[in-house]
Formats: sequence, structure tokens, C-alpha cells
Amino acid sequence: MKRNDYIDWDAYFMGIAMLSAQRSKDPNTSVGACIVGSDNRILSLGYNGMPRGCSDDEFPWAREGDPLDTKYLYVCHAEMNAILNYTGSHMKGAKIYTTLFPCNECTKALIQSGIAEVIYLSDKYAQTASVIAAKKMMKSANIVYRPYQPIQKDILLHL
Repeated sequence: MKRNDYIDWDAYFMGIAMLSAQRSKDPNTSVGACIVGSDNRILSLGYNGMPRGCSDDEFPWAREGDPLDTKYLYVCHAEMNAILNYTGSHMKGAKIYTTLFPCNECTKALIQSGIAEVIYLSDKYAQTASVIAAKKMMKSANIVYRPYQPIQKDILLHL
């Protein structure tokens, strides 16, 4: 008889997005993303960090101050990294699991990539212009977005 206490697909893929976020070196906001095909196969992963070749010891992680001295002009978001890390031919109809609702810039890339659904863990910036614009674009492009519904089960990884 098979186990019946296994986790569902949403918990599995959000768990992988959460684990991916642990690779981020951002001291304030660690974000992970997992892109999944319609056949429930993982297509790509990403987390927020400096672009390849840009030392995360040399570029700033600050959130306030002169724009050139903050992270915002430099960091590549988890969703964008997941798109850029993909090596296949298309993502049409895929889903993305992300630990933070995508910004407007990542949303443009998600739309252009053919992502059909966004499942997010947190929407803490819901009232910002960036997220309001992202939701407006998703609605216009017929991208479904929904919050992740936790399964109320702790999963501990011993590393």
C-alpha cells in the first residue's frame, strides 16, 4: 500500500522555490522561483542576486541612499534569473512558483516567455506601483495568479 501523506505539487514546487531563495545573499529579501511545465517537470530555477560576473562583495546591498549605492539598480530578481537560466525552447503554458509576487519588470518577461500562471507565497508589496502594474499586465495577458495555500505541514531538511 502506498503512502498517502505525501505533499501535493504546489507544496513540492513552492518548497523548491523556498530552498532556492536560500542561495540569495541579499541580507533583507531572499526570493526564489521555480518554473514548471504543464507536465509538472521543473524547467528552471532562480533566486535574486547580482548578475554573473558582478561580485556580490563589490556591489551594494543597501536599500536606502543614492540609487547607485543601493541594490535596486544591480540585483537580478529570482523570476528573471529563472527565465534566463532556462535552456529549453519555450515556456508556453508553464507555471512559476515564486516566494514574492513579481515586480512589473519581471512580469513583462514572464508574459513574453509564455508563463500562464503565477503562484506566490508573499504579496507584501501589493500596494506598490510596481505590483499594481504587474497585476494589471497579468490580467490583460490572461495570466492567472493566486496565492500559495500552505499545507500546514513542516518539512525539515537536514543538510
